[in-house]
Amino acid sequence: MHEASLAAGVLQLVEDTARREAFSRLLSLRLEAGQLAGVDIRALRFALESIAPGTLLDGAKIDIEEPPGQAWCLGCSQSVEIAQRGDACPSCGSYQLQPTGGTELRVVDMQVSDVPA
Repeated sequence: MHEASLAAGVLQLVEDTARREAFSRLLSLRLEAGQLAGVDIRALRFALESIAPGTLLDGAKIDIEEPPGQAWCLGCSQSVEIAQRGDACPSCGSYQLQPTGGTELRVVDMQVSDVPA
């Protein structure tokens, strides 16, 4: 379950940002995990909730958005939406697709406070 290591990485990023930006409390965290990123959203949410007690994640509202996968079709020269790698182009049926979006796991934004909980 690589989502546990992803959650640890998210926590590390939040803690590093807290030190750099001098905040003591995370109110909300918005993540984006694209459909082509290979991340199980439920497992990631569980992992984040599991490591939250006693950390900056504790008590924070965590939203995880899942944008669709995007790809460039070499067959019809169009940008298309795909649900998973290996899908055919919905326009022409070609399998010559180059993913162009929905492949990332990233922190979109954080709402923070300098007042301790």
